[in-house]
Amino acid sequence: MSDKTQTEASSIVTAEGADGLPPELRSKMALALDVDDLVQALRLARQLSPWFGVAKVGLELYSAAGPDAVGALIDNGFEVFLDLKLHDIPTTVNKAATVCGALGASYVTFHAHGGAAMLRAGVEGLYAGAQNAELERPSAIGITVLTSDVDAPDHIVPNRLRVAVEAGCDGIVCAADDLKSIRELAPRTLRVVPGIRSEGAERHDQPRAVTPVTALENGADLLVVGRAVTLAEDPATAAAELFADVSA
Repeated sequence: MSDKTQTEASSIVTAEGADGLPPELRSKMALALDVDDLVQALRLARQLSPWFGVAKVGLELYSAAGPDAVGALIDNGFEVFLDLKLHDIPTTVNKAATVCGALGASYVTFHAHGGAAMLRAGVEGLYAGAQNAELERPSAIGITVLTSDVDAPDHIVPNRLRVAVEAGCDGIVCAADDLKSIRELAPRTLRVVPGIRSEGAERHDQPRAVTPVTALENGADLLVVGRAVTLAEDPATAAAELFADVSA
């Protein structure tokens, strides 16, 4: 991280006195920091820390700040969900995953569309990178079908789930609609659900979005929340309202 970024980040004050979630629930909530500026991302993360224990770094923020984004969020007390959806030939994915494993992220995503050989190479690289850096083993997460894809045939999710599990992935990303079948097919698999929204809220490009309570009741292990709070006029108030029923 640059000296300038370190100075700006250190001036950001964590939300104090906010009624958030208990630790066991905060650890299930990932804040999607889909912005192109690290200082803005840190400001949002710190402001919303009473509700989120995990920070998701996607392509936008990673393209803007690179590995510094991961390190800065870890330094601020968050687990990091590195959502790069790695998808390439096995050798390339293996090498990229090895680098990701050494960054300290707790979760790293791979697109299951890449097939078993690619996923297996990615998992091996991810674990090796963490081991070489003397870090705890991160979780390899397979992407099944994007929540914006409403036309995917019914067989796609179970097929990609099978491939991900056979390749050694620890978990998968799926829509809430798929949770029941995934629990039945792979009960030990970590289940990550994006597109979380309040009832009746704007869904943006997440047509399969659900509320936090619905996702948790259906067996989600980690919820990803982004624009529902980050685009709000008052993000902290939006988070408090979104999780009101969860924390009750």
